[in-house]
Amino acid sequence: MDWGLKNRLSQIIKPQNNRALMLAVDHGYFLGPTEKLENPKKVIAPLLKYCDSLMLTRGVQRTSVPTFTNVPMVLRVSGGSSIIGEDLSQEEITVSIKDAIRLNASALAMSIFVGSKYEHQTIVNLGKLVSEAEEYGIPVLAVTAVGKELGKDARYLSLACRIAAEQGAHIVKTYYCENF
Repeated sequence: MDWGLKNRLSQIIKPQNNRALMLAVDHGYFLGPTEKLENPKKVIAPLLKYCDSLMLTRGVQRTSVPTFTNVPMVLRVSGGSSIIGEDLSQEEITVSIKDAIRLNASALAMSIFVGSKYEHQTIVNLGKLVSEAEEYGIPVLAVTAVGKELGKDARYLSLACRIAAEQGAHIVKTYYCENF
């Protein structure tokens, strides 16, 4: 692993205790103005000092995060479907590596939808993103998405996490469930 990639990871996951508190405020990319997150700037401001990193979209970063912050940004780079559509899993990569670099992203985040209609597409997209991001020393966070039709049991989550890791994701965000 290159120095730059290790350095970016150490900004997100603290080496002293291997823990991280990531505030995810990227929900608007498919949910729109989510209740209590209608104004991301008001949500982020009082919580920023408690976060090890923020996971957000480029629009929220540009409009709602002060440029002087030293909190690492984990940039959501996938999207393409909304909650009112038939299938949230039909996502593509929507943000270029060049834009992520311009935004000084410490990591890139995208969802994979294991077990969904577009499973193949999202897993292949993850592999491609990892390959491209590694050229620039940028880690990738895979989000093991749980859609309307997907479960949250230990078997599903362990499968999704393993697939994300096998595709090269440096960090995997998953959900809590009993016996996992």
